[in-house]
Amino acid sequence: MPSKKALVRRPAPRLAEGLVTHVERERVDVDRAVEQWEAYTETLRAHGWETIEVAPADDCPDSVFVEDTVVMYRNVALIARPGASSRRAETIGVEEAVASLGCSVNWVREPGTLDGGDVLKIGDTVYVGRGGRTNAAGVQQVRAAFEPLGARVVAVPVAKVLHLQSAVTALPDGTVVGHIPSMDAPSLFARFLPVPERSGAHVVLLGGDKLLMAAGAPKTAELFADLGYEPVLVDIGEFEKLEGCVTCLSVRLRELYA
Repeated sequence: MPSKKALVRRPAPRLAEGLVTHVERERVDVDRAVEQWEAYTETLRAHGWETIEVAPADDCPDSVFVEDTVVMYRNVALIARPGASSRRAETIGVEEAVASLGCSVNWVREPGTLDGGDVLKIGDTVYVGRGGRTNAAGVQQVRAAFEPLGARVVAVPVAKVLHLQSAVTALPDGTVVGHIPSMDAPSLFARFLPVPERSGAHVVLLGGDKLLMAAGAPKTAELFADLGYEPVLVDIGEFEKLEGCVTCLSVRLRELYA
């Protein structure tokens, strides 16, 4: 059995109705999006990840962005309370999935709001974007859930993009990568590498030196290759029209099984 598991959720038939906040609405080809999602999940499996499909949420257009529904730290799952009320029904299936894996389950409670895409974990440091979808009470509840387990929670202002992970992610050595025009506070990250393309700011650590990233960031892929990493490119263009990226299409659970 693979030691790494990833929660994924099939695109809803109403995907094209998904929310957009910081971009102009474009026509989304749902059939093409399903093909891209299938290629994305196959890429995870090809690199040693077992994908676990969360029950579909066909009435929730944004439900494919499963990362927004839960934040994992060690064996604790913090079920999010999305900042967009139309997305709150998405958490039900995810709660069932993480409970079935034996996780300890906590919940963000009103008045807190939290989207999982606003959380970036680097070792025991948990950065939480405070912006449009995650409020101060949400940040406080992340602290309450994870600091007793040894986490250090750092709040980061987010105003230029949808989520913190729309602006930054991190390489295997902990270096934060980001597209500076998308960032509100680059100085908060001691080890920071600017990238030349907006979609280049998003990487999923597949294991070893392999980085899953969007095919739409070839210059960034070349930069990472020059640093000794192996970029693994996937086309997620239909999801990018809805402010999606490679990180938000899965919830990686390596800490539970490594």
